[in-house]
Amino acid sequence: MRFVLVHGGFHAAWCWDHTIAELKNLGHEAVAVDLPGHGSLVGQESTLANRRDAIVAAMGDEESVLVGHSGGGFDATLAADARPDLVSHIVYLAAGLPREGRTYPEAMAMRDDGEELEEGFDGDVGEMLSYLHFDEDGAMTFADFDGAWKYFYHDCDEATARWAFERLGPERLGDTTVTPVSVPRFWEADLPRSFIVCEQDRSMPRWLADTVVRRLGVEQLTIDASHSPFLSRPRELAELLVHATTTT
Repeated sequence: MRFVLVHGGFHAAWCWDHTIAELKNLGHEAVAVDLPGHGSLVGQESTLANRRDAIVAAMGDEESVLVGHSGGGFDATLAADARPDLVSHIVYLAAGLPREGRTYPEAMAMRDDGEELEEGFDGDVGEMLSYLHFDEDGAMTFADFDGAWKYFYHDCDEATARWAFERLGPERLGDTTVTPVSVPRFWEADLPRSFIVCEQDRSMPRWLADTVVRRLGVEQLTIDASHSPFLSRPRELAELLVHATTTT
């Protein structure tokens, strides 16, 4: 099988390196995407459209398993909506899912009943904002290693966590805050899909993960890891991604 791996906020294709190696050890092909505004494309403007197009380009002409992590699940869904014929399965790894006619921030702050949360993310995740630095142009960066280690990599050893922290880039919300999204072809295609819950996740609230699971109509798969199992449990994650393709 061929896997196309989509990173989440602040990260880039580099975060998938260990998982790509493990997928190859299992006999599969895997490629990771640098979304515009991230990694090698950090200087580019980041929009819903060009992030979608970058994923579609990575899929090429070959049917692939599409994997979206965290905010990358939102982008992966847009790509699947654009070219459902290229997606054999889509896996959401602690990932977000668009809401019809809603912006990205709205979709990430809504429960099953469709009511928006007045304060957005709550509890532990709300505290995460205190570790972020906001530039004048609206770019967010993780300014504190301890915050990144706590919310992204707490089950990694310090050396691994620092290696990742040094590679984190800025996150710009761009047009996601103002552009409503619709993905009718994604839903009409009824693509095989899965959701993986990270049991130790401190970044994605469990209520949101449960909401996405129910909206997708799947039984959740789980991995006993932080928000970043691609670093802390790459072999286990690779095996679970392969297993996910056997579910519907």
